[in-house]
Amino acid sequence: MAGRALWAVALCGACASSVSASGGCGMALLRELGWQVSDSAVTQPLIAGGTPCQRASLADARAHRDLQLQVPRNFGPLQRERLAAEVLQQPASVCAYLFRLGDATRTAATRLQDNRGYRFSAVQLGWIGFGLGGAKTQGWQRFRSFGRGYAPVATNSQALDAFYRGHVRSECGVGRQVAQLATQRELYGDALFDREFSAGELSIGTFLTLHQTDSILLGHSAGEFFADGKAVRTSAMGRQAFMGAPGFIAHVFDRKYLDDIHNQAENFVITDLSAAAAQALARHGGFAHYDAVNRQVWELSQQMPGAGWRRFERLLYERDPVLRAALPPEQQQVLARIDTLLADPVYRELMLYVHPKGVRPLGYHIARLLDRNPRTPFSIDLALHNLHTTLYRRWVDAHLRACGNVFGDTTNGDGTWNWA
Repeated sequence: MAGRALWAVALCGACASSVSASGGCGMALLRELGWQVSDSAVTQPLIAGGTPCQRASLADARAHRDLQLQVPRNFGPLQRERLAAEVLQQPASVCAYLFRLGDATRTAATRLQDNRGYRFSAVQLGWIGFGLGGAKTQGWQRFRSFGRGYAPVATNSQALDAFYRGHVRSECGVGRQVAQLATQRELYGDALFDREFSAGELSIGTFLTLHQTDSILLGHSAGEFFADGKAVRTSAMGRQAFMGAPGFIAHVFDRKYLDDIHNQAENFVITDLSAAAAQALARHGGFAHYDAVNRQVWELSQQMPGAGWRRFERLLYERDPVLRAALPPEQQQVLARIDTLLADPVYRELMLYVHPKGVRPLGYHIARLLDRNPRTPFSIDLALHNLHTTLYRRWVDAHLRACGNVFGDTTNGDGTWNWA
């Protein structure tokens, strides 16, 4: 155990130096998250978390004097660590962590979309394909047939490299899983990512398969889920609460109205959200309003008969001037009405990573699906996730261990807080 502690302290030298200044790992982690901790002539701690989830960045949160903690000067090391444990469990600390999670999500999505070797695979060809060399050559081991389940066989970071740099195929559901796992890799860094998660916890495959594994996304290690399909609570929390959140755009009408089965849905992770889009979501109370707008857009599109590859994508997203000018007058009027609906910042500034399309705004996907499946509108939902709950707690615990947790008697004795 002593050797493990020495390794952890060496891994987190900056944290260790902060510990010596603050008196303990918990206080050091608060500072690392962005809390401004000061000793003060107060008799009780003053915790002013503010509303960091509504801010554009940690610097913006500090400018608004969020994340302020005043500690009584006479508090000893043990009292400070107990206070840190309390503050780390507050919503403001989760929001501070979400700034980091957003950065990690954007980094992961960029690396995935930049790999031209990571391509789309229709479900009929198998959910995941690793090419002629097979899965093991790229760090994965199959545990279910037809590409329905794989787990890392090498280190976790090497396995994710298959999607960053290798030649791999998957449909967009696996693409979402990979983006979620890659986000954790970027959040932890390779050394901690390899150390903190077992191979089974990083399983990928069909969503049903994951429920039968130790997956941190949907399996036995997922822990406490945050269920907010129409983003009602997330919208109320603020823009940073959307960072890294998984979700899906799905057809509303029955499957018999689908023309392109491979585009019956799109799985995504959210990479960014502007202030204007966050305000619009808060004002409308989440995604239900936008499902109704999607329905309006679809109904108007039915009044614009015509042909052409990617016609609505070119009209509504690329705004092709030649194509728009060629529309007959009656369609010009309909187009103007659709333009007005899609001018809402949620369509322009809610950014989604979808494999294999990369990072694009919600409006792009709504326009694209009008081409692919013109006989049904589409809705948008957040999927079950544990970013604000179990995965946050695991990140905190991992950093306490990496710091050395010099006041381990305030925790469970293994470098983890008692979160109950």
